[in-house]
Amino acid sequence: MRKLFVAAFMFVSIFGTKVMADIKMGIILGFTGPIESLTPAMAASAELAFKEASDSGSLLGGKKIEVMRADSTCVDSAAATAAAEGLISGGVAAIMGADCSGVTGAIATNVAVPNGVVMISPSATSPGLTTLDDKGYFFRTAPSDARGGQILADITKDRKVKSVAITYTNNDYGKGLADVYKAAVEAHGIKVTTVTAHEDGKADYSSEVATLASAGGDAVAVIGYLDQGGKGIIQASLDSGAFDKFVLSDGMIGQSLVDAFGKDLSKSFGSMPGSTGKGAGIFAEVAKAGGVEASGPYTAESYDAAALIVLAMQAGNSADRASIAKNVMDVANAPGKKIYPGELKKGLDLLAKGKKINYEGATGVTFTDVGEAEGSFLEQEVKGGKFKTKKQR
Repeated sequence: MRKLFVAAFMFVSIFGTKVMADIKMGIILGFTGPIESLTPAMAASAELAFKEASDSGSLLGGKKIEVMRADSTCVDSAAATAAAEGLISGGVAAIMGADCSGVTGAIATNVAVPNGVVMISPSATSPGLTTLDDKGYFFRTAPSDARGGQILADITKDRKVKSVAITYTNNDYGKGLADVYKAAVEAHGIKVTTVTAHEDGKADYSSEVATLASAGGDAVAVIGYLDQGGKGIIQASLDSGAFDKFVLSDGMIGQSLVDAFGKDLSKSFGSMPGSTGKGAGIFAEVAKAGGVEASGPYTAESYDAAALIVLAMQAGNSADRASIAKNVMDVANAPGKKIYPGELKKGLDLLAKGKKINYEGATGVTFTDVGEAEGSFLEQEVKGGKFKTKKQR
């Protein structure tokens, strides 16, 4: 029944005036599940880039883009794989997504790579994806948790936390980030009192919090999802008085968490991938003009993922799947003219003339040799009822 629901949760939006568009693009994100409050803005951000390219008149001589959305669920690999198969059978040239690391790996391994379809994930951060046997078809505009865990540990140290309990969502993302974070905080001389997994989808997390509380700590690091178990851990901690300071992973950063707990998060902090550079400022204006909320996690990375796909098509003068894969790295990295959000027409026109571009985008895109963002991070804290950036890391 779940698969039938996911298969049904697929729809299209057409950019331009044609009844049928020339090029189909897939977006697969967890529109249901533990990060469902984040994905609408992520999808809208990617669609903003696709629309910009489509409306430019410069994409492959004036071709238009049709977007097909599908639901990854974030957590159900079988359902995500079925949804991705629907996109492939629908004829998409490439896929922006997926989101959570487990389903992303499943889709890449079982669907995208065997069919030679490029995937660019804006938010899958598991270190395990670095060594994925992707045949050159998988990329990510989000940096690996191998770096993210270190950054979160650095912030924990700077916030003068002396001891911390750690709980993580029991999947690839949670376990991978928890391992990195634990090693990094211990290297800073911070005592880790306990490390425990939690399962998403439970109604009550009082037993998990009791375990954390018995171990003690100045704070509890919640490595999880803001619309699921992570939120439950915070609720049970506050209800019992066990903890009032929370170290939050990127999957926990989002307005819905502040809306739920308000001032009870005033002592808490975390981090998420992002930039305060030139591209970030430009993207904020471009997104605002397009009616997209730009401040949420992975919205900028989603725009960049979509932009890289269309620029790679133009670089190879083809919407052929293999051609897209061949050209992603060329448009993402130097040398070439720097291209920022809102400048996709400029980039497309330069590529049409045989010129080189270096897509900086919203997040200062630079790919490693395996096609993942080197990345920067934003230290987050709650001020005035919102997550605010303290500084870039």
